[in-house]
Amino acid sequence: MRTKIVAGNWKMNKTLPEAIQLINDLKSMVKPDKSVEVIIAPSYVNLPKAVELLNDFPIKVSAQNMHFADHGAYTGEVSADMLKAIGVETVILGHSERRAYFNETDDILQNKAHKAYEKQMTNIFCVGEQLEDRQAGKHFDVVKNQLSKALFALPLQAYKKIIIAYEPVWAIGTGETATPSQAQEMHHFIRESLAKKYGRELASHVRILYGGSVKPANAAEIFAQPDVDGGLIGGASLNAKDFNAIIEAAKS
Repeated sequence: MRTKIVAGNWKMNKTLPEAIQLINDLKSMVKPDKSVEVIIAPSYVNLPKAVELLNDFPIKVSAQNMHFADHGAYTGEVSADMLKAIGVETVILGHSERRAYFNETDDILQNKAHKAYEKQMTNIFCVGEQLEDRQAGKHFDVVKNQLSKALFALPLQAYKKIIIAYEPVWAIGTGETATPSQAQEMHHFIRESLAKKYGRELASHVRILYGGSVKPANAAEIFAQPDVDGGLIGGASLNAKDFNAIIEAAKS
């Protein structure tokens, strides 16, 4: 039985006082449950305080990105060692917004994924297609290429710390959501792709999250799909009541 995950990607939102308030609100609402792992990903400047506030509470803290180099002349970037030094052991890589706005290629993401493995960081790796890809019937090919180019050179043991997040780009921040059957179809395809590369046992243990306008109203139905192991939540994670409702939906 795979433990579900509800991860909140705060993106470029929340000042430090706002982040402290949201974390404290979550601590007052969230009822820890071994059936659901909860993660939040604040901005870089709020990570140390988030780690401090959640030191005694079962919500993990993730970074939204990291560089593939250990150090060097990379102005504005943050390394794995810097994250680990403040107690952050998880990172989101390959988010569609990083791909679209910051030109992150599959080659760059391959380097980042290898660095996460080298540094033993948990890697929430995002894949997903644009609307035109789906309309052209290329969505499976796009996702398979993203997986294979960035992750399939990694050894089997790397997947102990890899979580895959499927995010149909056309359903992020648009209010549109893939139907539960569409989500299940792609999650099943991802799991089958892993099985063909690494074997059925590994594929059955890798957790695959859905990310794309998940809300309290639709979370339970999406999470009920057999290959959906939780969600990577955007806007709804910025509201403690909504995020907690999604966490509760993952328990049902």
